[in-house]
Amino acid sequence: MKSLVFTAFDNGITHFDLANNYGPEPGQAEKNCGLLLAKYFRHHRDELVISTKAGYEMWAGPYGDLGSRKYLLASLDQSLERLGLDYVDIFYHHHPDPETPLEETMGALAQAVNSGKALYVGLSNYDGPTMEKAAAILADLHVPFIINQNKYNILDRTVEENGLKETAFKLGKGLITFCPLAQGLLTNRYLNGIPADSRMAHDPRFLNDSALTEKLHKQVVDLNNLAAERGQTLAEMSLAWLLHDGDLRADRSLQASADSRQHRRAEEHPLQRRGAQADRRDFGTLETSWLPSFEGSCYRRRLRGNGCELVAPLSLAARASSPSERETPYLRNRRQALPSVWKRSNPPYNATSLS
Repeated sequence: MKSLVFTAFDNGITHFDLANNYGPEPGQAEKNCGLLLAKYFRHHRDELVISTKAGYEMWAGPYGDLGSRKYLLASLDQSLERLGLDYVDIFYHHHPDPETPLEETMGALAQAVNSGKALYVGLSNYDGPTMEKAAAILADLHVPFIINQNKYNILDRTVEENGLKETAFKLGKGLITFCPLAQGLLTNRYLNGIPADSRMAHDPRFLNDSALTEKLHKQVVDLNNLAAERGQTLAEMSLAWLLHDGDLRADRSLQASADSRQHRRAEEHPLQRRGAQADRRDFGTLETSWLPSFEGSCYRRRLRGNGCELVAPLSLAARASSPSERETPYLRNRRQALPSVWKRSNPPYNATSLS
């Protein structure tokens, strides 16, 4: 986990997305993240976006899930304790609760912001009409609701069918998509069957062998052939398919979830590989007209109003003990351009060394 997080941060990934029940043991993901934040990222907190959620079952009893004020606010307090933080950047309601008035759920999110325990709020797994009602309530409460989190990939178009994608665009809300690689199906992982060390073989909670039907396998193979024609891997094409869409705003990020280190590393620079610069080409049956051509860079995108700019990532080499060990090209550029940030994030440097 440490190696994965370090690699992500060194390559410009600054958003770490959690939930109260992520585990496998509920709460364990937040505990592990809290340990990493305390040990390695203490001086980089202001460069990170940390989000968490509440909505699914977290503890036994009548107040351990869904969308009541009691549950959401208690869960947020527990999440902050596990993370070792005073606040999270985004606090989501994890899924709609038809048993609780929407006004109560949104009021709890408002309280989270007003108490200083969250900077922004988000909604996860909502459909378009429900999200629009929630957005109106949050607007009346002057709460910064900025983002939705839903599953979306070439194989799963639910957000197109339930109005979420269209409504998010209409209201100017972000959409952060999970499972963009369909938990590994949209990689080369399952092209030749189910590997013995795969998620499907060992952890069937969210992806089991019944999902890989003959029809789906043929679709995946056909998509892989199309990607090869474009000079891309299936994973690269799948991410580019999401990124091409004008209805997904610049404040959207992607959560890749291929289930082995090899495939995770394959997604590290999906936009800078030679294949990602292929010509725009008609997708035909994929119902979209083009893929973008990205010029190589592992720089991250930072919002500037409705646009974005490229910002060089600060390497975790900054945690090394000596200045010579810290001085990578990324760090040198960062130190020269942003001495005040460098000084604040790295106390061992003095004013002379920043000149």
